[in-house]
Amino acid sequence: MSNHIIELVNISKDYNGNEALKMINLYVRRNEFLTLLGPSGCGKTTMLRIIGGFEQPTSGKVLFEDNDITMLPPYKRKLNTVFQKYALFPHLNVYENIAFGLKIKRLDKKIIERKIKNMLELVNLPGFENRSVDSLSGGQQQRVAIARALVNEPEVLLLDEPLGALDLKLRKEMQLELKKIQKTLGITFVYVTHDQEEALTMSDTIAVMRDGEIQQIGTPIDIYNEPVNAFVADFIGESNILDGVMLEDYLVEFAGRKFQCVDKGFENNENVDVMIRPEDVKLVPEEDGMLKGVITSVIFKGVHYEMTVESGSVKWLIHSTLMEPVGSRVGIKIDPGDIQIMKKVK
Repeated sequence: MSNHIIELVNISKDYNGNEALKMINLYVRRNEFLTLLGPSGCGKTTMLRIIGGFEQPTSGKVLFEDNDITMLPPYKRKLNTVFQKYALFPHLNVYENIAFGLKIKRLDKKIIERKIKNMLELVNLPGFENRSVDSLSGGQQQRVAIARALVNEPEVLLLDEPLGALDLKLRKEMQLELKKIQKTLGITFVYVTHDQEEALTMSDTIAVMRDGEIQQIGTPIDIYNEPVNAFVADFIGESNILDGVMLEDYLVEFAGRKFQCVDKGFENNENVDVMIRPEDVKLVPEEDGMLKGVITSVIFKGVHYEMTVESGSVKWLIHSTLMEPVGSRVGIKIDPGDIQIMKKVK
């Protein structure tokens, strides 16, 4: 049996002439936490709804364990969905909300009680059976929604920006909680978000989307360290992105001088985008710098200082645990391995 539990094959979606998805090809591995990441309107929720059966593609097909489920209604698919608004039943208590799908299946009462008890422990809500959902906090309601989806033992759980309504502290707690639940149960999660931190924190694999197309698929480390283009680099983390010219293998020119790098395979004198992460730009004494500049702003970020250095026509964003005051003249040093060369986005 293939390790691919879901496959999207040549999926396109058109709304009255507007292309929401353009020839998407994507597979999701069994027990994987895959995140669809991108800005509003990029097509990530449309893709999730097609996987869930809530939307039909204009063309292409959806495979589940190698079977074509493109036209199968949601209730016949071996998956469940957690929406951003949770969609809990306000007239039912926590127990009744979670039990809803099990009662439809007409399971034995004792089996339902055992399953709900296990689910409440899994989502850290033991003893909440008789609570009204309206009396719960946003985080607790979200846990109930997850328990209701998981109690039916789906092979895949789809999550459409489920943390969007939570405050920052609770959102960070739930990121870790969701990853723990996914690993404990060993099921496949397909998660939609526009939040890069959520994607980096939880995912095994990230698919970065833009304008209905997948720009890059990879692990969080690969996406962060080796973005394929300026859009991905700018969307995942903060970046210094400059126009450059790849003179030859391992030699690039930007910011008015030549730099050794570790990239190859470009055309000689090809115009490229050059990306250097703020934490990879090193401040050194002015006389030791590859470039020279003046610090124009300093912001304390808690774990580091964020500084802006003006060097010629370039404003460098730099993250460092060491602070230099505004007005200081400094040197900038960049190691070859910290320079990422990318193809220009057409």
